Amino acid sequence: MKYSRHLLAGLSIFILGGCGTTVHESLKVQQGSQYPIGVDKTVVILPFADYSQADNIERAYRRQLFVSENITDQFVRYGFHLPVQDDVFTYLVSQNIIKAQSYSRAKTDTLEQELKGEWSPAMKSELQRYVDLANKSQEQAGGDEASVTRGLTQQEVAKIGRYFSADYIVRGRIIQYKERQDPSWNPLKRGLLPFVTGIDSRIFFGQAKSDLYDELNSTVVGAAEAASISGITNGELNHAIGWGVAGGVIGNMAHHSGQIPQAVVQLRIWVQDAYTGNVVWTNRINVQVSPTSVLADYQYDALFEQATEKGITTLVDNFAQTVYNVPPPAPPVVRGRR
Repeated sequence: MKYSRHLLAGLSIFILGGCGTTVHESLKVQQGSQYPIGVDKTVVILPFADYSQADNIERAYRRQLFVSENITDQFVRYGFHLPVQDDVFTYLVSQNIIKAQSYSRAKTDTLEQELKGEWSPAMKSELQRYVDLANKSQEQAGGDEASVTRGLTQQEVAKIGRYFSADYIVRGRIIQYKERQDPSWNPLKRGLLPFVTGIDSRIFFGQAKSDLYDELNSTVVGAAEAASISGITNGELNHAIGWGVAGGVIGNMAHHSGQIPQAVVQLRIWVQDAYTGNVVWTNRINVQVSPTSVLADYQYDALFEQATEKGITTLVDNFAQTVYNVPPPAPPVVRGRR
């Protein structure tokens, strides 16, 4: 009886302890740099030219916003002063340097909601086609100028600098911003079964022409491996056939598993003298981020966030090192147990 009371009390504490919420917070600019090179300088960050072939205007806007916010954080870290980004945008529109483009989703909200319903794959494919057509027609309505980037003369750069009393103008290109599959065969990242069947499939069949053939190859390899193991351990034909069928199913399942998403971000940044328009520094970076293991976060937004933040941090650090002779960041100290 006492044991039951203790068990009930422990279960009640466990349930009550599970109430509430989990809060994650991340203050991006944790502290100022020990090299405040920009305490008396102002930087204006212009919208980046996007050559990444964004699939719709909304996503292009979101990536533009995320890139500019990360650049702002890194220049603030070094002590630079920056005008409010919305004020910069408003000024550029007023000077006809850029044009505002609407990205309202009112036309596709209903269709996108239906995509979440329990429709057949064929029906969902048809709904997605209408969503894509609506987005495409919306982009075309903005005219050809929506997809054309515009250069700036030195006089225009100097004019922007005078308006914001700036020392530097920061411009750049989003060269690549896409999702792909990590080609790694690390079993900790891919999973044990996809690793085994995938390696054997590539050894026996090589690179398949299409995903359909890759799936067939994995199924055949799974069936052959299971049948071989069964034949060696038991020796009965019926037993080997049964295991072969099961192995084929497992091989097919393994083909559809073991996917490792990867975020690829490639950026170019220019820093120009706001008085003369001369380029004082430029560099380019390519960052690829994928989960470290099968237990890590696989969501693309988290991967793109890490890739963008890492790339821009490295570029701005390189600017500080090249122009102001700031020492490179010290490598992280790994403390081990004795």
